[in-house]
Amino acid sequence: MKLLKSLFLLSVLFFYSCNNNEDIDCCIDLESESEANLIIKLKFDPNQERLNNIGQPASVPVGNAAQSPTISKMSANYIEFAQDALTGLGDGEIIFEGVKTTAGGPEAIDFQNAVFAGNNEVFLSVPLSQVAPGDYNWVRVSLAYQEGDIDLLINGVDYTGTLASFVGYNTYVSSFNLNGSTFSVNENKLQGFWAFETLGFTSQGQAPPGATTVPNPLFDSSPIPQGSCVVTGQFENGLTLTGNEIENVVVTLSFSINNSFEWTEVNADGKYEPEAGEQVVDMGLRGLKPMVSN
Repeated sequence: MKLLKSLFLLSVLFFYSCNNNEDIDCCIDLESESEANLIIKLKFDPNQERLNNIGQPASVPVGNAAQSPTISKMSANYIEFAQDALTGLGDGEIIFEGVKTTAGGPEAIDFQNAVFAGNNEVFLSVPLSQVAPGDYNWVRVSLAYQEGDIDLLINGVDYTGTLASFVGYNTYVSSFNLNGSTFSVNENKLQGFWAFETLGFTSQGQAPPGATTVPNPLFDSSPIPQGSCVVTGQFENGLTLTGNEIENVVVTLSFSINNSFEWTEVNADGKYEPEAGEQVVDMGLRGLKPMVSN
């Protein structure tokens, strides 16, 4: 009992000394707030406006057909906030850069160390103290990879298959898996490399250069390199960061998948029929809308 009383008295003295000695940081503030973060989320919207390479509304050309895939995950290799329409690529605030490698020769995106996120999932969280204060009106995102399901018709039977699209400028791929099927590559692949799986059947190929749509409404004032897959979108009301934020800032990157998988029609039925000779001509996302919330 004497021991318990002694311990109690010591605890009282300790508490008293902490509250009366400002020079000694011996008390722990359990209510201190954690640092505010910039949180980047991804969204894939089949109803968002369908744009062309210069950011103008675009319908599916006559002689082609298209569908909106169900995107399960995506990867980006670069995210930048730009102050205005004259801010050149790389001259804004770079929020994220993915891992690169020379394992396959020229520098390329390192697919094995890429960051992925699905619909309405967090892609990136970074302390706001690491982001320069300023007024930002545009976002640039260099896309690297997208994976999702598409519908196709083979011998009169409807199937659903999984399509992997490597849309980055150049990607080193050792191997990857689609629904249990492993694809061994072990080399660099330029933009447009794709792979497909359905019911254990697999195929892969390479789309021609320039076949991937990359919307950039700043085409005239801030062009991007051919094959870079840097999609550009504008904040509706801008984004202002003061450097004094105490709450998280959430930026949702909403990508248009509105009829983003496009092919040439042989049989004019609106269904993708590879056995009929119908060729894929585009797999690029069809626009970007960045949205801000807390």
